[in-house]
Amino acid sequence: MHLSIIIPAFNEERLITYCLDSISESLAANQKSGFTSEVIVVDNNSTDKTAELAAQAGAKVVFEPINQIGRARNAGAAAATGEWLLFVDADSLLNPGMAADILQMIETGKYVGCGSVMHMPNCPWWGTAILQFWSVISVTFSWASGALVVCRADAFREVGGFNQDLFAADEIDLSRLLKKWGRKHGLKFTILTRHPLETSARKLQLYTGWEIAGQLLSVILSPRRTLQNKKKLPVWYDGRR
Repeated sequence: MHLSIIIPAFNEERLITYCLDSISESLAANQKSGFTSEVIVVDNNSTDKTAELAAQAGAKVVFEPINQIGRARNAGAAAATGEWLLFVDADSLLNPGMAADILQMIETGKYVGCGSVMHMPNCPWWGTAILQFWSVISVTFSWASGALVVCRADAFREVGGFNQDLFAADEIDLSRLLKKWGRKHGLKFTILTRHPLETSARKLQLYTGWEIAGQLLSVILSPRRTLQNKKKLPVWYDGRR
């Protein structure tokens, strides 16, 4: 089994090396006969040393000039050679336990893919509450968060990949499509819970509670208009780091 690990990255010079190191450690702890992997970093028009650091770490670097999360993920998938795709954000850290759970999920032959619950160190209390609420929704509806999505490459391509009409929440749309594809093929889509993905709480530190609340309210009240307009999604696209 060949696994392609895809990391979309825009100006991530501060965190990309930590992400890549966590992937190397997780893969090294789970080496087994017949398992191979590749790591692809998608430089989403960065103006810092993201691409340089990724190449130094041994990753394959792909360039996507248009700043859009889904478009960057799709560019990585287009360059991937694996039967399975693992999308992980550059501000997140894999762990050996999670990698083991992912490989076990794949080996059962019963799943089209999975997501994971998340852990955010140094998170404000209101951020922890939001994360806990999201975790319940994620597990209940089998919706993956964008920080981690794993799926069969053939299923990903047949459903059309990440929806490039959306500038956020495209992982929820993909989860829905993968579940539908899975039902036709007798396969399930699940959310892993035993070894949460560690992801950065920087958005909750860089933005005030009111800014986050305003962004969420905009998505809830006018989801289509908001999610299809990058200018209405500053928390994702204003470049604050």
